[in-house]
Amino acid sequence: MLAAGAVVGVPGTGQAAATAVVPGSVPSAVRAASVAGAVPASRELTVQVWLKPDLAGAAAFADAVATPGGPEFHHYLSPDAYTARFGPSAAHATALAAWLRSRHLTQVRIGSGRDYVSATGPVSAVQSAFGVRINQYRTTAADGTPTVIRSNDRDVSLPAALASDVIGVTGLNDVPPAVPRAAAPLPHGKAANAPTCSHYWAQHVRSFRPAYQGLTKASLPACGYSAAQIRAAYGATWTDTGKGQTVALTEDEAPEAMFRTLTEYARTNHLPAPKPSQFREIQGGKPCAAPSHHAAHAAPVNDEAEMDAEAVYAMAPDANQLMVVGQGCDENQALLNAALTVLTGDGRHPSASIVSNSWQIPLGSVPERTVHAIALRAASEGVGMYFSSGDTSGLTVTDSDPYVTAVGGTTLGIGAAGNRVFETGWSSDYVSLDHGKWSSLGLSAAGGGTSLVHGQPAYQKGVVPASMSHVRVGKRTVIGRAVPDIAADADPDTGLLTGYTASDSNGKPGPYRTVPNAGTSLACPLVAGLIADAQQGRTSPFGFINPLLYRLAGTPAFHDVLPVTPATPQQNRAAYLPPTNPSDSPALDVFDSQRHPDTNQVTAKGYDTMTGLGTPNGTAFLTALRRGPHAVPGAGVDGVAAARRRVTARPAPSGS
Repeated sequence: MLAAGAVVGVPGTGQAAATAVVPGSVPSAVRAASVAGAVPASRELTVQVWLKPDLAGAAAFADAVATPGGPEFHHYLSPDAYTARFGPSAAHATALAAWLRSRHLTQVRIGSGRDYVSATGPVSAVQSAFGVRINQYRTTAADGTPTVIRSNDRDVSLPAALASDVIGVTGLNDVPPAVPRAAAPLPHGKAANAPTCSHYWAQHVRSFRPAYQGLTKASLPACGYSAAQIRAAYGATWTDTGKGQTVALTEDEAPEAMFRTLTEYARTNHLPAPKPSQFREIQGGKPCAAPSHHAAHAAPVNDEAEMDAEAVYAMAPDANQLMVVGQGCDENQALLNAALTVLTGDGRHPSASIVSNSWQIPLGSVPERTVHAIALRAASEGVGMYFSSGDTSGLTVTDSDPYVTAVGGTTLGIGAAGNRVFETGWSSDYVSLDHGKWSSLGLSAAGGGTSLVHGQPAYQKGVVPASMSHVRVGKRTVIGRAVPDIAADADPDTGLLTGYTASDSNGKPGPYRTVPNAGTSLACPLVAGLIADAQQGRTSPFGFINPLLYRLAGTPAFHDVLPVTPATPQQNRAAYLPPTNPSDSPALDVFDSQRHPDTNQVTAKGYDTMTGLGTPNGTAFLTALRRGPHAVPGAGVDGVAAARRRVTARPAPSGS
């Protein structure tokens, strides 16, 4: 959608005679933010102007190659063939590049798949070219802390002759994506008679008074599950280990000594040692001349990439891993570059057939069609794009696209024998006991919901109940794409014990350390690893797998994740968080809490907006995926009818 008109009121911008606005090219966060000052005119930025492919044609093709039983099923295109058939034309890319040069921008480059044209220049030239002001804005981060971001003040404008071929511009703002970080380490080191966590679910149960919502006892949180425990819970076997498959991991930061860390993780978890050929790290995109404010203030230990690699390794120890570290002038741009690098590959083949994206871009941060274009390229090339549904309730740009597989989160109790004691949707009410009274401090939850932008895809019809797919907007009802599609363990109370290697004071790799970690950024690589197991030995990848997944709704391929009820044993309804020092108060995480207006999501029998179709059910899941076209359509009707009948840390206490 383009709105024609002249841009006025921006000093120093030589206006074109006929310009058109590109809607959605200013972050929504800016509209409620206050200006903190101008960005220096000499500061250099690298922008990417994203070109519009044949979206309708690519969508029709993606549907055909992803739908089981059709004549085009799994007849994918190479990256070069996709560009030739559906990509932006060479003439349009060349014209845009010439215009950028004419506006005194340098290092102009057309992407290998013609998905974008990038250019570099000082803020003064960028402002003049796009008809915007680039300011610093005071706003609030996702965790509630004040922060300062850089952004353009309005939607960008382009010459009308070029604007119709443009779907978005990135690099102008540095609004950070919602990249889940490590959960806070559980307090170890207490006296032996006072454990603070459990090595398996309900190993330690604590009683408390006063009661909270009828609860008088709860289990201590897990210390961090081992690879053996998480493998057992989801039925991973030693026959299907992902051999011959490649899983790409898209990251915003390069980890320290990743192969050494992965080797130590394998040793401490009694897994086969990885071969050097199994892990490769590359960069995607172009580094920015001036790193963003957020990159400069990154956490001293970021074990996000380590968790991604270790979760995939736990599920698929024989799979190859390609870690792509994105580059760019902001994290959103860098992460999109990382994903696109996998898809363009060497032109003949994408670099991987499974991509685990443990990050999410908030709604309003980048144009929807930019993400949509990347998702369509992936589906057409036979690449499965798995995205975390997010570590806060609601939707993101990345998880709501109908051509990605959105992975939601659960709370998972694993027993002493590796058995699944319980599993419910991750939506925990964090309550603290102060002066003899329990006070709720908010929810921590996986993302999900129903899109107001994307209509309901064909594969969800008859599976997602109307109560979750129909959304009232003003006086009309919208039937939208529901999120997530599938789920796995994500709750910090039931997370994975992950390892990392931090730099020492001399900047060299230090000792291997462990920390419990979670979020939907754990769930996503767990699912990606199981998909690699299922793909083992196949001549063609699953690619975009949602049409097949939804054919399996209500079958034994999925473990149906159910809500907590009053009949659920108390030790499986909450985690007890003991105080870490005498001045602290005990707290609870009460599981599967559905409370408006904190979340409009729900855990329910059948499909639900917390966990989608459910969690992978071991061998039944792997076997059902391999049957592919032979999966029985409509298998989930009974489950759907039943349903119709009816990142990430805990919130900080006030004042902290």
